[in-house]
Amino acid sequence: MRIGKLSATELKERVFKNIKKRRLEILNSPNIGDDCGVIDLGEQVCYISSDPITGAVNDIGKLAVNITCNDIATAGVEPLGIMITILCPPTSTLEDLEHIMIEMDKECEKLNIDILGGHTEVTDAVNKIIISTTGVGFGTKEHYKRKTTIRENDIILLTKGTGIEGTAIIVSEKEYELKDILSAKEIKDGKDMISMTSVVKEGLIASEIAKGMHDVTEGGVLGAIWEVSELAGLGVIIYEEKLNVAPVTSKICNFYNIDPLKLISSGSMIIIVSPEKKTELINKLMLEGIPTFEIGYFLKEIKGKNIVGFDGIEKEINEPESDELYKVV
Repeated sequence: MRIGKLSATELKERVFKNIKKRRLEILNSPNIGDDCGVIDLGEQVCYISSDPITGAVNDIGKLAVNITCNDIATAGVEPLGIMITILCPPTSTLEDLEHIMIEMDKECEKLNIDILGGHTEVTDAVNKIIISTTGVGFGTKEHYKRKTTIRENDIILLTKGTGIEGTAIIVSEKEYELKDILSAKEIKDGKDMISMTSVVKEGLIASEIAKGMHDVTEGGVLGAIWEVSELAGLGVIIYEEKLNVAPVTSKICNFYNIDPLKLISSGSMIIIVSPEKKTELINKLMLEGIPTFEIGYFLKEIKGKNIVGFDGIEKEINEPESDELYKVV
């Protein structure tokens, strides 16, 4: 199999079809574009989500915290804590492990969450440190039931921009290769994107207004758009000129001949909102210092997943494949 997360088709045909729902307390089943499992606790519901870090070496503690908390934030609730599993190859050191834990705890402090427990092991089954985290958050039953149906002409917003996490990882891990095409400031700007990888703030701001949210991870912005389209059962039209690709992201993607729109982008949130609430939500996000872009809208026909390029030509958005990051690191 190719490197990267499974395609939607592979998940449906090889994974999801072999999962049987047994418990009434479980309010949803695994689905494309759905970031959290949801458990009925009576007056409250518990949101849980799990993710590994496999494509990065530097800053993995920070990323491990954020990617899982981002999933919880897509439900519009505050993450409470995380469970962590750390697998270390025999070549790693206790200092490596301690550095990761210090980094993770600092990120948890920013988000006001706790590390709840987990597992740490040295194994020759991996050749670099792998971290998998499971996040937990709680919301009210009323909040869960308030979910509304996404409809034709609902607006699609994107926070911050495109390729955020991928840019930070590539610049950090390939700095030596990039020093001839990037200035010192661009290298710093690229590395600093690691500080943009949380979407918890926008998730909580959008909670009462958004019809749905999905954080942008492997497969990039186009992958996330394809997934929300599938989940909604609607088509989409997206405008490339609205996707806010940073200059440093464009430079490194041109250098490595990769597509920034298919580059992992933790730190970006796809938010769906009704046309009537669009301006209110954009203003709320912008007032909190979160750049927000109206990038497109939903169509009635589910097969119509298209992006309008800078040249005005429409192209189909295909089912996401392996992330562009794996062509570089």
